[in-house]
Amino acid sequence: MAEDFSLRCYCFIDRMQAQYSAFIGTVTQGDLPVEGMASLYVEMAPGNEVFRVVDIAVKATEAKPGAQIVEREFGMFEVHSLNQAAVKEAGRVVLERLGLKVEDRIKPQVVSTQVITNVDSYQAQLLNRFRKGSILVPGETLLVLECAPAAYINYACNEAEKKASIKIIHVSSVGRFGRMWLSGSEAEINTAKNAAISALEELEGIPG
Repeated sequence: MAEDFSLRCYCFIDRMQAQYSAFIGTVTQGDLPVEGMASLYVEMAPGNEVFRVVDIAVKATEAKPGAQIVEREFGMFEVHSLNQAAVKEAGRVVLERLGLKVEDRIKPQVVSTQVITNVDSYQAQLLNRFRKGSILVPGETLLVLECAPAAYINYACNEAEKKASIKIIHVSSVGRFGRMWLSGSEAEINTAKNAAISALEELEGIPG
């Protein structure tokens, strides 16, 4: 069965941070997460299989689904719970259904990073039109980080918040690339960038 499916992303978040969980609450169409919950993101191909595996996961555990998306050939879902064991069990039953192991996932790749210091007022206003998180204030430093596959950006963002005092402006985890915009002081943004990159590089997997 393993050759029938591709595990593009499999990332476990042990503890959702305050800003990250609040941001997800503004964009999710499913069950709302709160700070301290564990979370699991899975992206797979073919995409339509996502409906079956989410159904299996929520029937087998107390984990609740926050996202269930099919875009072109890929499907992505997220489940969360205050009980880490329930989220891990949801992941186990999904992998069993797909006939795959965690090691079969695609290793995340950082596609690009940009650190923009002293953001201009007009640039801030333009970006604020599209954000779902905090407001970008002129004069702050902005981090734009992209990774692939897209769903790994959630893990990178949560890990960045663990290590740095930043604001989450926006996160997009659907499509070819995942993107996040973070703002803060230049020192904190550099800390966040390094934390996000290190977190992604430490995840094992096969080349994409």
